[in-house]
Amino acid sequence: MNFDDTENTLDRFFTGLSEHVFHARLGVVDTQIVDYISGLLVRFSRFDAMNRVRQLNGQPAVEVVVMVAEAEMRVGEARREVHRHIGDYTLFWTGVYPEALRDMRAPDKKDQFVSYCAQGKRAYRIASSIRCEQTKASNDLLQRLSDQFEMCAYGLREIRREWERRDGDGDSDVPFLLI
Repeated sequence: MNFDDTENTLDRFFTGLSEHVFHARLGVVDTQIVDYISGLLVRFSRFDAMNRVRQLNGQPAVEVVVMVAEAEMRVGEARREVHRHIGDYTLFWTGVYPEALRDMRAPDKKDQFVSYCAQGKRAYRIASSIRCEQTKASNDLLQRLSDQFEMCAYGLREIRREWERRDGDGDSDVPFLLI
C-alpha cells in the first residue's frame, strides 16, 4: 500500500467515525466541524504535521508556550496559521490522548501551567479574527471551534473509543499510527 492509498484509507476511516460519533451519537449536525475534525485526525496521523511550527533556529516548537511565542512574532496569515495549529494541537491532545497531558505538562516542561483547553479556545479565537485571502478554514468555523472546544474534545475521545472498540473486534485494518 503506497502513501496515497494509506491517506485515502485513513480519510475514509476517520470521516466515517467522525460522522458516526458527531451526527449519530452526539447529535451534532455542523458538517463543517465534523469535516474539520476528520481532517485534523488525518493530518495529525503524520508526525511531521504535528511539529510543523518551527522556531527561528529551525527546531520544531513542541510545547504550546513556545508555539504561542512563535505566533506573536508573526503577522498576517502566518500568525493565523500558527494560532490555528495551536488550536488543532491542543484539541488533538485534549481529545484523543488526554492521558498524555500529564507528561506534557510535567514540572520540568514549559507547559506545566498551561491549560490546553483554554489555550486551544484562545488560539482558535485569535485565528478567527485574522483576515486573509486564502484560508484552509473559514474564520466563522474557527470561531465555532473556539466556542465548542470542549464538545469537540469530547467527540474526539468518543472517536478514539470507537476505533479502539473496532480494533479490538478486528473490524478495522486501519490503526492510528503517527507516520
